[in-house]
Amino acid sequence: MEPRPTGPATGTEAGPAAVGTDAGPAAPTATLVREGRAGGTAAGPAADSPAAPRWNRFDTSWTIGLFGTAVGAGVLFLPINAGLGGLWPLLVATVLIWPMTYLSHRALSRMVCASPRPDRDITGVVADYFGPAAGRVVTVLYFLAIFPIVLIYGVGITNTVDSLMVNQLGLDPWPRWLLSGVLVLLMSAVMVAGQRVMLVVTQWLVYPLIAVLFAVTLLLIPSWSLEGFGAVPAAGDFGMSLWLMIPVLVFAFNHSPAISQFSLSLRREYGAGSVRKASSILRVTATLLVVFTMGFVWSCVLALGPEGLQEAKDANLPVLSHLANVMGLPVIAWLGPAVAVTAIGSSFFGHWLGAFEGAQGIVRGMVDPQARRIPDRALRIGISVFLIASTWLAGVLNPSILGLIESLAGPVIAAVLYLMPMYAIRKVPALAPFRGALSNVFVVVAGVVAVGGILLGLVG
Repeated sequence: MEPRPTGPATGTEAGPAAVGTDAGPAAPTATLVREGRAGGTAAGPAADSPAAPRWNRFDTSWTIGLFGTAVGAGVLFLPINAGLGGLWPLLVATVLIWPMTYLSHRALSRMVCASPRPDRDITGVVADYFGPAAGRVVTVLYFLAIFPIVLIYGVGITNTVDSLMVNQLGLDPWPRWLLSGVLVLLMSAVMVAGQRVMLVVTQWLVYPLIAVLFAVTLLLIPSWSLEGFGAVPAAGDFGMSLWLMIPVLVFAFNHSPAISQFSLSLRREYGAGSVRKASSILRVTATLLVVFTMGFVWSCVLALGPEGLQEAKDANLPVLSHLANVMGLPVIAWLGPAVAVTAIGSSFFGHWLGAFEGAQGIVRGMVDPQARRIPDRALRIGISVFLIASTWLAGVLNPSILGLIESLAGPVIAAVLYLMPMYAIRKVPALAPFRGALSNVFVVVAGVVAVGGILLGLVG
């Protein structure tokens, strides 16, 4: 029996995504029994698995990590994108986004937690469930949906810190190649150090992020106004606004890139109790996201009004930058960069996990899994160097492709997060205990709406 993790820092010391094997078809459950802290086995948790231990520091670490993955740089534009649809569609979307976020991420986590092989990440699980060919296709799509976002965070952190140095601190700008290199290396070093360091640093970033979001929410209360929001839109306009708003919120609340490693970490920590523990942590994460992120969105929307939101969109400015320009609040000029830096940093870590995992699955899928011609250590180093170099290059080149990349990655993320787990639950015997729930129908409908809304936005 392998040693059991003893604290919140489960995960490998060699790297954040250095787990998962490609050892072939799923082995019999009886051969994979491994004890977990909950006293069960790690060989195929089911819906009736034993209860996991009470909430502890390990659970808090992952809750904060998942929250940080979701709240990225997009939070700075979320009030504009969501608020322009109108107050009433935003109200309905606010009610829907909690179950959509919780149930979809719970289903994706269950795919990993219920695998008969306790060391399989999402790329290996998909290959086990659907066959090697489908596994390779999904792995490539998974990587292509997440990797561009890692690059954009390299651009975003470089631009944000450069603006902070010049405009707020009055410093001379650094050469872009040097500034981007330093920032990307700092963020990447956290990931190369392993999950222990990543979870600790994420907490350092996310707690201030929560505090700043809450502070801005309160600062804007005196400026709230319902002027311009009173009229209820016609049914057709209401439905269209809600349809186009849902994808915006889906991706603002998306923390799926970290779900695979999160689920693997829970399997090592709790064994058969990982399914219930994952549900508990994901409920808390979804609640925090709705309270703090949607509180921030509503406060900004009510403070700016329809005209102010349109002005911010026309100026292509983050909402905090626009607020600093039009409301005469100097503190907002400092809070804006603080939110941007902490949001980009914390979200970068979760997306690195997903990109690393996808790249590892692609490389392993191209090599005979039995021969293992590429050693694990060499593979981890190679992927880390690739991610660092490409993110650094993107930061130097400063491409203006954020909207295009989000649009192209959007349908894949929505399909992987909402539709693939529901198909697996329907077809895979290991996931049979999760069938028949009404929540599954809700997730399928939400996934179709999200994918349809993205495609409609692209056509528009």
